[in-house]
Amino acid sequence: MYTFSATGHGMKFNPDIHQRRSIRLKCCDYTNAGAYFVTICTCGKEHLFGNITNREMRLNEFGGIVGKEWRQTGYIRKSLELDEFIVMPNHFPGIIILNEPVAPRSVNKRQVAHETKNPKDRAIHRIAPTTLQANSIGSIIGQFKSIVTKNINRIRNTPALPVWQRNYYERVIRNEYELQRIREYIIFNPLKWDEDE
Repeated sequence: MYTFSATGHGMKFNPDIHQRRSIRLKCCDYTNAGAYFVTICTCGKEHLFGNITNREMRLNEFGGIVGKEWRQTGYIRKSLELDEFIVMPNHFPGIIILNEPVAPRSVNKRQVAHETKNPKDRAIHRIAPTTLQANSIGSIIGQFKSIVTKNINRIRNTPALPVWQRNYYERVIRNEYELQRIREYIIFNPLKWDEDE
């Protein structure tokens, strides 16, 4: 199981991993063992997954699919753990813990994700590349989004209608304090629904 050290870094220095050239922003590597916070929004921020009633999330059939498929993601991928998550009417925030680093692979320039850094929150907003490294955060999210879309569209009989926005938000969780703060954000998300932008 992945744990944080006293310095806020859970993974020990490994020269074989840390000396290879990174294709991403220098401060972040989304294939290393560690904890990650992800948020995926529905296409057009449409309220697809249910409603907030009396400050509690009430899932509809589509929201039930999202929760079921996320739990299935944790079941089929033994190298990760799912931490706190919640299905909201128009987005899905959750914490993923990768217990093992993803094996490196060769990448050409056409496979590199497009990333932008938001200076306000130091978060990475990324659009997934066409070819993803197996068991990376991008691969996990891509497969999850794909299967949820397929299952929802089968119910509504619209095979090509998008469910999710093309990109998603991800952040490296750097220490136990930050992990606890994000857990609380997820848990109390329905209580703050009226403040949602």
